[in-house]
Amino acid sequence: MDRFAVRGDHIRLDQLLKAAGLVGSGGEAHAAVEAGQVRVNGAVETRKRAKLRAGQKVSLGGESVELVAE
Repeated sequence: MDRFAVRGDHIRLDQLLKAAGLVGSGGEAHAAVEAGQVRVNGAVETRKRAKLRAGQKVSLGGESVELVAE
């Protein structure tokens, strides 16, 4: 599982997917979320702009990222 440092209080889900390299573009991020392919802490997340904080885990297509405080 990779780690991703969150700057500030939170990061939006669509921004994280792109910044962590799980998708190639914001459009791909939105499509993955709409298709129910993204999980946050094991549960399907349907909000493209969900605010994520350190301690949460995001997974997509067998790849996982754990958010850590910067």
